[in-house]
Amino acid sequence: MAVHTVATTPATPSQDAPAVDLGPAVALSCRECGERFPLGPVFACVSCFGPLEVAYDLPTGDPQALRAAIEAGPDNIWRYAPLLPVPADVATKPSLNPGFTQLVKADHLAAELGVTGGLYVKDDSGNPTHSFKDRVVAIAVEAARAFGFTTLSCSSTGNLAGAVGAAAARAGFRSCVFIPHDLEQGKVVMAAVYGGDLVGIEGNYDDVNRFCSELIGDPLGEGWGFVNVNLRPYYGEGSKSLAYEIAEQLGWRLPDQIVIPVASGSQLTKIDKGFKELIALGLVEDRPYKIFGAQAEGCSPVSTAYKAGHDVVRPQKPDTIAKSLAIGNPADGPYVLDIARRTGGAVEDVDDAQVVDAIKLLARTEGIFAETAGGVTVGVTLKLVEAGLIDPSLTTVVLNTGDGLKTLDAVAPTTGPTATIRPDLDAFRAAGLATS
Repeated sequence: MAVHTVATTPATPSQDAPAVDLGPAVALSCRECGERFPLGPVFACVSCFGPLEVAYDLPTGDPQALRAAIEAGPDNIWRYAPLLPVPADVATKPSLNPGFTQLVKADHLAAELGVTGGLYVKDDSGNPTHSFKDRVVAIAVEAARAFGFTTLSCSSTGNLAGAVGAAAARAGFRSCVFIPHDLEQGKVVMAAVYGGDLVGIEGNYDDVNRFCSELIGDPLGEGWGFVNVNLRPYYGEGSKSLAYEIAEQLGWRLPDQIVIPVASGSQLTKIDKGFKELIALGLVEDRPYKIFGAQAEGCSPVSTAYKAGHDVVRPQKPDTIAKSLAIGNPADGPYVLDIARRTGGAVEDVDDAQVVDAIKLLARTEGIFAETAGGVTVGVTLKLVEAGLIDPSLTTVVLNTGDGLKTLDAVAPTTGPTATIRPDLDAFRAAGLATS
């Protein structure tokens, strides 16, 4: 395949010769002022303190040839290595190899919701540690290798802690991860089982994140790569693979509408970035799409700002069963607002009871047991359809980002045996189940 390169943003030659091999990544660029910096373990602009993100020289030329090269790649995110900040030989390195999870055509759920244009669930519970976090951690691991870190760390609401522990074990890093002290037990066990250090912090996720930021600036944090802090620009790029997969699995076309859960907001912003890259590379048709954000009512700073017409996201103290989304001060909140408004989407929330109902609805109609974040997304989709904000005649994708086995406490009080009977036919008949 003949490949040419083009910078995605204007380049300064002295800043665009990376000292490390991260494939097509050439620099870090401030999302606010546009200033560019060499690739490194930094996450904020020194001029305006805006967030940094990866800038690329992406392959261009014949879109058909690029499609063919992608389709010939491995059945994981490394098929998209030419579009990610990873070395070309990334598929040969020890990794959990996440990605290329199922895009389930959800006809039964569509019938329940009244969607006629095609409804799909992107089910990321099929990843190695059963959440989408395996994608972002896989990219962060490559950055950690490139920068010579020896310990992988993170602040986490649960899923990320498990993903870091597993990826570190596979790649040969030490891990030490930090979580709120009151997480769901399933997530605590999964984060601890990989043999790294797991530290509970007295407080909520925002307290954990502040602590990690302090640790980075202390000699105690020397040699530590915090995947969602000092490696955040690279880590976030892993969510673009969701956009790539959805488009490829739809036959190289974009969905008309997509509903994405919002915690920090990074996943939503990077899916939008991935869609725009696919358009720029000619891999998909340039056509409108709408992006909708989904939050839990008990931690809904972005949806609150959206509904009030505000540009500033005011922090909230989380109080919701959807603990994986319980980030009261989301770093990418303002960008979520921008994307929802630019694409004609919206940001909505549902309460805890609606979350539980939506988990059961998805399980009953499609056989997918989602964690609470998936219940938030399905519940918000139902609410948006009923409000007329989602067009039921258009192709819609809903994200399920994790496995319900991690959040059993949410549904356990209202879920159990239909009946408990003696082991004989008369008891079965008496229970009224023979013809149900």
